[in-house]
Amino acid sequence: MKRLRELFAPVDMTAGAPWKKILVFMIPMLIGNIAQQMYNAADSVVVGKYLGDNALAAVGNAGPIINLLIVLFVGIGMGASIVVSQYLGKRDREALSFAIGNCIILTAISVGIVMVLAILFTRPLLDVLNTPESIKEWCESFLLIMLLGSVGLAYYNILSGVLRGLGDSMSALVYLLVACGLNIGLDILFVAKFQMGVNGAAWATILAQGISAVLCFYKLLHMKNFFELKKSHVCWKKKYVTEIVEMGVPSGLTQVIMSMSMLAVQSLTNSFGETVIAANVIVARVDGFATMPALSFGTAMTTYAGQNVGAGFHKRVKDGAVQGSILAAGISVGITALLLMFGRSFMGIFTNTKELVELSYRFMCMLSIGYIAFSVIQVLCGVMRGAGNPMATMWISVAATFLIRLPLAYFMVWLTKSSQYPVGRPESLYVSQLLAWLFGMVLTMVLYKREKY
Repeated sequence: MKRLRELFAPVDMTAGAPWKKILVFMIPMLIGNIAQQMYNAADSVVVGKYLGDNALAAVGNAGPIINLLIVLFVGIGMGASIVVSQYLGKRDREALSFAIGNCIILTAISVGIVMVLAILFTRPLLDVLNTPESIKEWCESFLLIMLLGSVGLAYYNILSGVLRGLGDSMSALVYLLVACGLNIGLDILFVAKFQMGVNGAAWATILAQGISAVLCFYKLLHMKNFFELKKSHVCWKKKYVTEIVEMGVPSGLTQVIMSMSMLAVQSLTNSFGETVIAANVIVARVDGFATMPALSFGTAMTTYAGQNVGAGFHKRVKDGAVQGSILAAGISVGITALLLMFGRSFMGIFTNTKELVELSYRFMCMLSIGYIAFSVIQVLCGVMRGAGNPMATMWISVAATFLIRLPLAYFMVWLTKSSQYPVGRPESLYVSQLLAWLFGMVLTMVLYKREKY
């Protein structure tokens, strides 16, 4: 029983070998992030197998719009994680309690905003993206259900961010695994059994996310060794709201930039027709799993840097950055090898169409080469966020997206137009992403070297 309590106890990142602390904290979060990806993957597998490739394209086409409209959740969640980790490092119990209480208030406000935006902008965004008429209605209904039911998504993302800031990645993992299993079961029940179409996949997701949010809140109520969440703490305090927003806005803006980039690329993808759209969905799902270790290291480094900066251990921050980068890059090498060897099998999970499997595999091979660069970006950006400089990571995203990714994608598509490819070669979408990652890695290393810890 004691061993079980230790497993679920928050991790103190200010003592012990940095790489061990980072790895111990990261592994449960990695499993949790993989489980989070299984939400989308389960929807895609069930929809693709039971409803066909067009339905798969509709669900995937909704992804960039969902990512754009939930940027508030991303920003608040990251801001909460940074602020909470720094107050934990300072051992300031009262400030920690008020910070968490204000996270709850900000989440409620953000949910209301997203619901209004969903009603106003879902259909216009689909029109702007040149969404094919054959999938537009499915796409719209899926989006409205997901966004109008986003309360579970919001509270899980933000409360799990609070748990990570406290050094507890294990609890969020367990709760997410429970919800993931529920989501898969409900997907099969609603889509295959009740024949609810793509709407069934959306209902399954929002119900499962609601469960995970409730479990996170329950855990926080029972962490009285570190803080107390009384009614008096759940009240608007400008000091804490300002801190959360200042730390979270750059992350939210980064998400906006990435989402706008995805929308622009999605519009370009849509011009290639349903087959390329469906292939892009499959690649995105596999890529979501492949990038999870790097993203998990990035989030772990945010907590690691936050706790150590709060405690004043600046040299330890730099040691952790080096060790974390080596770990993340090594894992990315292994992932790239797996994708190159077994990529076709992974693609075949989502569709029975051989042409689609081959097209997806070709795209995936191009993208996988850049995973090492992506892992370095995530680790060093995580350190800069945790140290209190999230603006640097925002500018890296701006530069990589608007100076490299988008101009190159559109230019290469135009350059490769021919009688065989009247719209251009779709491979251009992935070559531009690869080059953006390489540029981003160099820029991240330069900005990181300029930081003073």
